[in-house]
Amino acid sequence: MNARLLYSVKETRGGYIRQVVIWQLAEPVPGCKHLFKYRFYFGSDDGACLVRYDNERGKGDHRHIADSEFPYSFQGIKQLMIDFDQDIKQMMGANQ
Repeated sequence: MNARLLYSVKETRGGYIRQVVIWQLAEPVPGCKHLFKYRFYFGSDDGACLVRYDNERGKGDHRHIADSEFPYSFQGIKQLMIDFDQDIKQMMGANQ
C-alpha cells in the first residue's frame, strides 16, 4: 500500500514522550473508511504507554488509555489531534 508521510513529530519533555505520525494512503486501511494511517503516542520515557491512538489493519480506529482499549470514531485529523491532547490532559491530571 503506497503511503505519503504528511506529518511526523517526536517531542520529549519532563520525562514524557509525545509522538504524532500521519500518512495519507491511496486506499483505506482495512477496518477504516478514511485515507489516513496514524499513530499518536504519549507515554513516560521509561516505556509506559499512557495514551495512544492508532488504526491498525483489521482493528480500525481505536485508542488506548493506560491498559484499556476503546473504539474511536474518526471525525478527521483536526478532531483526532484535539481528542488526543484532551486525553493527555486528563491523564496528566489523574497522575498528579
